[in-house]
Amino acid sequence: MKLSVATPLAIVVEVDGVAHLRAEDDSGAFGILPGHADFLTALPLSVATWRDDAGHEHHVALRGGTLEVRGGNTIRIATREAVVDDDLGRLETEVLASFRHRTEEEAKARLDAQRLYLAAIRQICRFLNPERSAGRPDASLIMPQEGWEP
Repeated sequence: MKLSVATPLAIVVEVDGVAHLRAEDDSGAFGILPGHADFLTALPLSVATWRDDAGHEHHVALRGGTLEVRGGNTIRIATREAVVDDDLGRLETEVLASFRHRTEEEAKARLDAQRLYLAAIRQICRFLNPERSAGRPDASLIMPQEGWEP
């Protein structure tokens, strides 16, 4: 089988002669052998392992992504980030921890951006509210009164 692992910036792995691939999705671990049915799944942050025709194992840490099997002989993995290393222990401890940290930081940044957006919308709604309270500018100075409907 052929295996390809790609990130938005590079093709990290491109090998022929894959005898077996082991990966996991949200339902659990699974294996792919030559002749596997066409298959598409979402991958969590995990490590995929493959064995070549010579029996050597190789590993790649994946920061989520998708795995596709096509024609029983081609496996394609698309991911945000990938690190190839034959030291499974290092991948599972250092690399996956780094991936988790970056994923958490990105989630916090998205949440902060969403909070700012919602705060801006609330401010606009308060300003446009016809029942203004003290301390806010007079809407009649800014908005036309005739024919205008909120």
